[in-house]
Amino acid sequence: MNQYTLPIIFGVAFGVFTRLYMLRTDYRQYPTYLHGKIIHVALGVIAAGLGTIAIPAIMEEEFTAITFLTLAASQFREVRNMERNTLTELDGYELVPRGATYIEGIAVAFESRNYLVIFTSLVVTLIYLALNVWAALASGVICLLVSKKLMAGSKIKDIVDIEYVAPHFEGAGLYVDNIYIMNIGVPDKQEAVLKYGMGFVLTPKNYNARNTIANLGQRQAILHDVSTALGVHRDSGEPSLVPLAKRDLDDGRLGVFVLPQGGDKDLAKTVIGEVPTLENAIRMPSESKANKEGRSVK
Repeated sequence: MNQYTLPIIFGVAFGVFTRLYMLRTDYRQYPTYLHGKIIHVALGVIAAGLGTIAIPAIMEEEFTAITFLTLAASQFREVRNMERNTLTELDGYELVPRGATYIEGIAVAFESRNYLVIFTSLVVTLIYLALNVWAALASGVICLLVSKKLMAGSKIKDIVDIEYVAPHFEGAGLYVDNIYIMNIGVPDKQEAVLKYGMGFVLTPKNYNARNTIANLGQRQAILHDVSTALGVHRDSGEPSLVPLAKRDLDDGRLGVFVLPQGGDKDLAKTVIGEVPTLENAIRMPSESKANKEGRSVK
């Protein structure tokens, strides 16, 4: 053992703990339990090791040794590609797909979490060597809180008001409130829709939210999460029983039609509210220079 052994062990341990904390399998069942988790934990150990040994390498003036961090960045980009390719292949077998926007968001999240592990291990090891173990412990807790904050992100409930509205037919047209969803002319399918279907109206809280929920990827994420959490009353080859989300073109409200196997509308409303606001779907037209200098956007 030498002067760097304990700081390295401490830094690696805190980095791995951070990765374990950020690795959760929820109702969406991704990453899969158990083998999917093993892959990400193994990558977390590698990331923690890379971040930890960077500080001793600098202190020993082994500056060429830290160039491997650039190699690590390229390797973790491959993690992003791996997640994207895997989820894209699996998406074709989902009754209600995630969609490309949701998949890209998941892939980016898994890549970025490895960088958070590197940062945590690097900071903890540096503080241990510069101060003491207690200061390193405090810095590790702070890094963990920062990781938790970055991991959380915003939810749909933060940008819209959600209201349950029973779906109804006007002739062959299916409506949620006054928002047209689709045309269903088969009486048996209409009965199934009225029996199992639920409708929700998402009213944006501001102009930015209106543009965000208009994104097709964000809409598909809502439909996928509700169908995953509550099940879906359909099978392949039944286009009339596909969950859909359509806009009211006048005011930007979003009508969501789902066919869950469970009939708990309050639970469905909660699930919709917990759907993440996808980074690639967020639109902020009110921040554009043209809108700031021109008309007021509401």
